[in-house]
Amino acid sequence: MTTTPTARRMSAAVAAPVAAAALATAPRWLPPAVIRLREWIFTAVNGTEGVAVPGPLVGPEHFERVYGHPAAEGRSAGAGLSDLFWYWLSPGPHMHQEHLEPGEDYRTVSRTTRSVLAVPHRRADELATAATARALRGLSPDRSSRVHLRDLMMPVWAEVFYELVFDEPCPPRARALVVGNADDVVRALKATSVRHMDRRHRLTRYLLGRLRDGTCPVRLPEPFTDQETAWYLQGAFFNTAVVQMSEAMAHVLMCAAAAPDSRDRATDDDALDRLIDETLRVFPLFGIAHRITTAPIEVDESTTLPTGSVLLFNYLAYQRTGPASDDAFDPERWRTLPRSEAHFIPYGVKANRACPARGVAPVMLRAATREVLRTHAVTSTAAHTRSLPSGGPAYLTPDGACPPSPGRLQAMRAADRWADTGRSLTQLAFGTWMVLDARRQRLSTRHFAGRDRSGGRPATTEDRTPAAPEPAAARSGR
Repeated sequence: MTTTPTARRMSAAVAAPVAAAALATAPRWLPPAVIRLREWIFTAVNGTEGVAVPGPLVGPEHFERVYGHPAAEGRSAGAGLSDLFWYWLSPGPHMHQEHLEPGEDYRTVSRTTRSVLAVPHRRADELATAATARALRGLSPDRSSRVHLRDLMMPVWAEVFYELVFDEPCPPRARALVVGNADDVVRALKATSVRHMDRRHRLTRYLLGRLRDGTCPVRLPEPFTDQETAWYLQGAFFNTAVVQMSEAMAHVLMCAAAAPDSRDRATDDDALDRLIDETLRVFPLFGIAHRITTAPIEVDESTTLPTGSVLLFNYLAYQRTGPASDDAFDPERWRTLPRSEAHFIPYGVKANRACPARGVAPVMLRAATREVLRTHAVTSTAAHTRSLPSGGPAYLTPDGACPPSPGRLQAMRAADRWADTGRSLTQLAFGTWMVLDARRQRLSTRHFAGRDRSGGRPATTEDRTPAAPEPAAARSGR
């Protein structure tokens, strides 16, 4: 059947506006469609392993009891998902505190972490305040500065945790190494980039050099090696701590930008605590934490989780149950609602490896938020989601300067929507590639092959040949 010129012109006349409408509305429909496709690919590659908690088998009323059960203690061995988490957090994922299996190695590492973070609240406040003030001094003193909040705050926490580990001020070169490492980790986690292991290994070499020349006060006892201590320090303090605190501050300041009374809170620490807690309720830092059962867990009379079950604890889903289950952002709810009664676990469940920084992190977040809001107004029209792959675009306006014009704010909104459209395709490509590459490397699976659950400490294949440490002369001025 042949098509007449008239029919072809009619088809083109119909197709052109349809294509134009699809393009014009792409920021609305394309990112959600790509997210669904990414989830399908993830499931297709990794399977449907895992028991959702809360979910059909374990309701929210059992969440904290099951999470805190002594048998919900397995970390990596036996879960295919561990290959992906190890891949994201390399090098040395087997020395990351969150991935160590129960046993003496974990207890030793945990004690070391607690000793580093056991600082008086006043000292924690001073460290965070001073580092935040230094970061803000890099902005214009007389006009609005357009920033990405996560990028603004990452050097702050690099300096804070460097000083906690090394007991000395953080020099620019060390800060650059820590920020380069942490930024690469968070971008890989959000699939906005692939891993760049050279950036990560540069920090490993620096830490290993400091350990070998005796200038790092924090050292794991024997039989741990210097290499293992370097990986531990990198994973606990210069990956997880820097990334999570930077993410937390980006969320807090994005929420402050949407709250008309946020600057009034700068002089009221209780009000700042309510702002921060409400931020972490609506936008929990943890997505899903997985645990592997080492013995059966009885949920109720009709449900028992067998040994080897992979439990997927969904923080957001749990916090959307109970007396604070709504999506509304309302810091004032915490005036009357006891935190212990809400389904609110911003730092995990204490009975099962809660965040080791849960004592100092709230103090530091409050101090950094106070310092920003004391000196600057925060404004943003960018989308605010829990994953925040944009890093939190915002304007920071110092006291006495003109705020961004309505035109600039409208431009930020439009640019963010279109950036999200392109970013969703980038995440699809990079995310798929990393899921497949992690499955190919099987770092966790190969590490535990032929070993008991304690796993030992031999390096994974990817980590076995670290580059040699830099000579002391190259580290001068550290």
